[in-house]
Amino acid sequence: MPSLNKGTVTLVGAGPGDPDLLTIKGLKAIQKAHVILYDALINPVLLEHNPHADKIFVGKRRGFVKKSQAEINALIVLYASRGLDVIRLKGGDPLVFGRACEELEAAKEAGIPTAVVAGIASYSGIAAQHQIPLTKRAEHESFWVVTGHIRSGKMSDDIALAAQSTATVIVLMGMRFLPDIVNTFKQYKQGNHPVAVIQNGTTKAERSLVADLDTIIEQVDQHHIENPAILIFGLAANDPISHYKNLVQREAITL
Repeated sequence: MPSLNKGTVTLVGAGPGDPDLLTIKGLKAIQKAHVILYDALINPVLLEHNPHADKIFVGKRRGFVKKSQAEINALIVLYASRGLDVIRLKGGDPLVFGRACEELEAAKEAGIPTAVVAGIASYSGIAAQHQIPLTKRAEHESFWVVTGHIRSGKMSDDIALAAQSTATVIVLMGMRFLPDIVNTFKQYKQGNHPVAVIQNGTTKAERSLVADLDTIIEQVDQHHIENPAILIFGLAANDPISHYKNLVQREAITL
């Protein structure tokens, strides 16, 4: 039974989609929760780990918002203030492009104890599944993770900075601006610069393709690759050791 004191708020990373990629600590947090507020991108199988908790969908996708961020913050505080242990279940890792700061701030301002359970981020989980080496000694020795768009709704200026580097560049939430992102990369890279796109990574609905800057837009349109998807730019996308599952097209050449 919940105590008469304030409850707790724990942000839990659900991982990239495969339910087996939930951490043990995340599983334990879900199992002891009284209330679970969950996102659109989490695998619903994870909710079965706690059949007794109240489950509230608060997902946001482009063109559809079930709850505003202010409403989500208010729900977190409301339930925790009743002495309940609240889990905010978020896709990937909660501290990577997940608006976790706003939710933690709301709880802290209400005097509610908080915790964060790390999750396997989408880019690392998807790269591992396809054996994509995000870094490789003497070839591409770092990687950038960039959001495709910022709060204003415009493409992130960091795309241009990343495109100038020799690093592997992973773009999350970038499909909306794919033509603009590709054109930005073309200012600094050759047309045969490899690009991979993975939709619904690590799930049964996953689809992937590998192309280059000159052909990626056409291939995405032809094969109807849509959100949620990640983009990977650079030699890593077409590395000889990579092994893409559910591959619909592979056209890129090794530079």
